[in-house]
Amino acid sequence: MIIVDSYWKNKNIFITGINGFIGSNLAKYLINSGANVYGLVRNEDNRTLIHYENIVKGITIIEGEVTNLKLIKRIIAEGSIQYCFHLAAQVEVGVALNYPYSTWETNIRGTYTLLEAFRESHVQIKSIIIASSDKAYGSYPEKDLPYQEHYALKASYPYDTSKACADMIAQTYAKNNYGLPIIITRFANIYGPGQLNFSAIIPDCIRSALGYSKFLPRTNGTNVRDFLFVEDVIVLYLLVAKSLSQNQSLSGEIFNAGTNEPVLIRELIKIIYKLLNNLEQYKEIEKLFLEKCSPHEIENQRMNYEKVNKFFNWKPKTDLYTGLKSSIVWYRKFLKYYYKSN
Repeated sequence: MIIVDSYWKNKNIFITGINGFIGSNLAKYLINSGANVYGLVRNEDNRTLIHYENIVKGITIIEGEVTNLKLIKRIIAEGSIQYCFHLAAQVEVGVALNYPYSTWETNIRGTYTLLEAFRESHVQIKSIIIASSDKAYGSYPEKDLPYQEHYALKASYPYDTSKACADMIAQTYAKNNYGLPIIITRFANIYGPGQLNFSAIIPDCIRSALGYSKFLPRTNGTNVRDFLFVEDVIVLYLLVAKSLSQNQSLSGEIFNAGTNEPVLIRELIKIIYKLLNNLEQYKEIEKLFLEKCSPHEIENQRMNYEKVNKFFNWKPKTDLYTGLKSSIVWYRKFLKYYYKSN
């Protein structure tokens, strides 16, 4: 799907974490719409979507830390930034568990550094979108699911806590104290072309089913998750940012987004192997499911799109089967290219 919206033509956009999964896809669609895109990367990495699809040629790339206040202020000033999508984060739950300090530095300090830079800036920023996560809510009993935007944040694991803290900081900057135009988004698990974090279950399974690796389940597969296709997410990000720029009373709002169709992880894995005509390998994986879920994984997480639909008339258009098929086509080409060139 090619998204082109003339509204974004010649707009100055700043994306933190632009070489990540969501940042790369967002940059791709903004460039198609004629935007001036500035992207912050911690380290240049050629094994990303922006390089693989040659999107990088349309981006002004700045290398540096999101915790560097002086650098962020310079980017904002020199780029006359009008819109910001804050996507930079340490996103791996396992890494966060083992290295909480560095995760909190990036996810918490990185957020307040960015927002402080905008607070001190003389640039008239129109929209700042903070990418949070459903994990900020922590664990709720099944009877209280799906998560609602007004729920208290009960995060306990390091990654979850980092997102909850960043959310509270963002709300502080959005409300009467400083009045920055900020919306916080808490989305379900996002998947699709360009997701190259192979600790995530969908790319890990697809890579394995295509014969490039061996998939090892981390739980017994009874966890319940909700999965959003990346193109639906990009449409929503652009819609939310545009709406906030036109209606500043939206500042401080939180929006959840899911599909309203959660799936058992064991079933998700089976679907992927079935789509790749590899059920024999799935039968072997089935024997490996652990007896107990990982103690660091929330058992059930479900989101809906009730509020975001009410405000913006948005709902996801891509069902799980369609999204997985599209992803498989992309990974088949990418993995062939990647392993051939390495």
